[in-house]
Amino acid sequence: MGKAGREQGLIMRRFWKQVSLEQGTYGHGVRLDGRVLKTPMRNELYLPTKALADAVVSEWEAVGEEIDPAAMPMTGFANAAIDHVAPDRETFAAAIAAYAESDAFCYRAGADEPLAPKQAEVWDPWLDWARARYDVSFQIVQGVLHQPQPPATLEKLRAAVNARGTFELAAMAKLAHLAGSLVAVLAIVEQAGDARSLWEASCLEELWQEQNWGADHWAQKNRADREAEFLAAARFLELLRV
Repeated sequence: MGKAGREQGLIMRRFWKQVSLEQGTYGHGVRLDGRVLKTPMRNELYLPTKALADAVVSEWEAVGEEIDPAAMPMTGFANAAIDHVAPDRETFAAAIAAYAESDAFCYRAGADEPLAPKQAEVWDPWLDWARARYDVSFQIVQGVLHQPQPPATLEKLRAAVNARGTFELAAMAKLAHLAGSLVAVLAIVEQAGDARSLWEASCLEELWQEQNWGADHWAQKNRADREAEFLAAARFLELLRV
């Protein structure tokens, strides 16, 4: 609702006094002064778990005079799941699975470059986890030129993505986009690692550059903004498990 208004250049102001929940056939429905809360595409907003529903309610309760979609990430992911993922689930799943074809954890600096040992230290344990969890193998690439991963690996990781629910896919799409690594996304989904640690792993090259060449204020701000989005997506997944 707020997002649509912003895109049209309108300021959406708070018009309700009370936010509540109502159990329905499709999950927990949010109500604003008793009226059904709808997504930007006018679908009724139902949440699959009470924990997620409570988080969405908290976001709407915290709204001041104006609606700021950026301050309501749980609502945003839920809207995306209902409006965009559900009608075209296969396309979203395929786009997420495609990150396995060029997973960032598989692309390394040259063996003689000082960054290479650090990449191996940070990224190899996650690849080892994926190898054991999904019975796959990875082609490690030195440089940036694309090299294909084994077809069996792509097939198994595609199946792992397809097994996830609609709401999960909405958050996974954001995680994959930010991390550039399907392995990192699956590790979060499978609760194999801490989201913040996986974010730092995905930013390894940026952090390395800062350590060696100094920090840039705007680059740091950009990374902080992306980190907030990443952690919000991970929290959304966590609330789906409760």
